[in-house]
Amino acid sequence: MINDSIFKKHPLILVTNDDGIYAKGINELVNMIQDLGDICVVAPDSPRSGQSSAITSELPLRIKCISNQNEYKAFKSNGTPVDCIKLSINQILNHRPDLIVSGINHGSNAGASIIYSGTMGAVLEGCLIGIPSIGFSLCSHDPEADFSPCREIVRKTCKLILEKGLPQNVCLNVNIPTGSPIKGTRVCRQAKGYWTEEYEHRKDTHEQDYYWLTGHFVNLEPENKETDEWALANGYISIVPCTSDQTAYSAIPDITHLIEKK
Repeated sequence: MINDSIFKKHPLILVTNDDGIYAKGINELVNMIQDLGDICVVAPDSPRSGQSSAITSELPLRIKCISNQNEYKAFKSNGTPVDCIKLSINQILNHRPDLIVSGINHGSNAGASIIYSGTMGAVLEGCLIGIPSIGFSLCSHDPEADFSPCREIVRKTCKLILEKGLPQNVCLNVNIPTGSPIKGTRVCRQAKGYWTEEYEHRKDTHEQDYYWLTGHFVNLEPENKETDEWALANGYISIVPCTSDQTAYSAIPDITHLIEKK
């Protein structure tokens, strides 16, 4: 484990992502918040998009320190984003972080994307173990995207959560639009919809078949102003409170009646 003496400031902020430790988004994120406390970055050694809450159980996990600067410490791992959180808590840090921040993701994690997102998988893992956690995503897949529109909301949200905390079992999914000037921020809910899984049939140089995942998100309520997809489409930052508890509480009476019906 790292000796606590290297962490001279408080709070301690753990940073990860699913685009990999060399992605522009995570480095921009560190630059935005490195004055807010001690920063420890633990992220995958290469992209792990779409890993959701996957963990590695059949391969050995490895950690390598790639930066031991005064400003922050950075490690890369061959694991998933959730592996990075687990390794951080159990092997890298001697005390629990005060905040977990994941991102800044290259691409939106609004709507049903949270189910597949490695960025949000790490956030939900933090939520599960009782650490205030936030995921940030910019609605651009450009590897060299301009992340400056994220700076204000990243700093504001991190400061607020460090000061006030979050409700128990709640984490935040923050998405930032691109394009026209941002109109403001809306706390909203996840839009109802789904991804169409389409696969392009291709052939490699040896004429062997392979399939490439494509598709698009189908928004079932595009005009509903209460959703994150509407907020982003209309120039607002969306903030969706999320939880690791997937119980459908409203359905308990109906399912109880169905199962117990004589």
